[in-house]
Amino acid sequence: MPSCIIIGAGMTGLTAARELQQNGWTATLLDKGRGVGGRMATRRLAHGRADHGAQYFTARTAEFRQFISELTDAGIVREWALHESKMSDISFHHPRFIGTEGMSGIAKYMAQPLNVHTGERAVRISGDENNCTVLTESGQTYRADTLILTLPAPQASTLLAENQLLSPSEQAVFDAIEYAPCLAVMVSIHGRSSIPAPGIIKFDQGPIAWVADNLQKRISATTSLTIHASAAYSKEHLEDDLTAVGQHLIDLLGEWIPKAQVDSFQVHRWRYSLAENCYPNPYFVCKTPFTLLMGGDGFGQGNVEGAFQSGLQMARVLIS
Repeated sequence: MPSCIIIGAGMTGLTAARELQQNGWTATLLDKGRGVGGRMATRRLAHGRADHGAQYFTARTAEFRQFISELTDAGIVREWALHESKMSDISFHHPRFIGTEGMSGIAKYMAQPLNVHTGERAVRISGDENNCTVLTESGQTYRADTLILTLPAPQASTLLAENQLLSPSEQAVFDAIEYAPCLAVMVSIHGRSSIPAPGIIKFDQGPIAWVADNLQKRISATTSLTIHASAAYSKEHLEDDLTAVGQHLIDLLGEWIPKAQVDSFQVHRWRYSLAENCYPNPYFVCKTPFTLLMGGDGFGQGNVEGAFQSGLQMARVLIS
């Protein structure tokens, strides 16, 4: 039975593993995090929850629409009626979808039938024309016929370079992929917020890019808000004290989030949040002794659907 190790259990890695497994392959997923999903992330706050990574996604390609139909039938996703918003200039020609219990629920659903190892950071990669070996920080060794990397390009290129698996021309390809960071604040408040239905405000300028009400989004039992700082603000303050950053962003939203209502907040630093300059194709084939494909949301479209397509296309290349 052909086999593949996939490093990174976000949308791309999970999609690739599902497609490979459904076609008779053995797929092993490794992720350094405590759970699956990557930026398909939801965090519990007191008695509520908040999506603090990707806020929604569209489905435009036939393969992704079919997948969303599966998720809808399973009760995992539903549409978020953002076209009703009067506070945003976003064009809503396509429906926006969200996880019914948060975005991480989508990743957990995808991971159910898969062989996933979390808390495993890959540190050593080696191999020949027959197979590859991955050694993790914990001392575990994994072997397979092929390898897929779905890490953010800077992390992937560092891992490959440290293992002498990256040529100068390949390094240049990865260096050209650029990401914007994002500082995300998750706020738990008592009472209702003043954010208008259906629960979003998008800002065109200033430190804040977006604020969403997760109660109105219907993923939280209590009022919890997600604030995404702008790319410019996030770049400037990425290494600042997170508590101070979170308080500053909350204070800027006093019109919608009265200070007296704030119970608690958490801040997450997304170092590689949004791919601003993507590799044009859904994946890249590395010139290594063994078969190695690189993909993710820095390849192709650079969004959730693009990450799905990247994983799907890499799996199909291996299967063929």
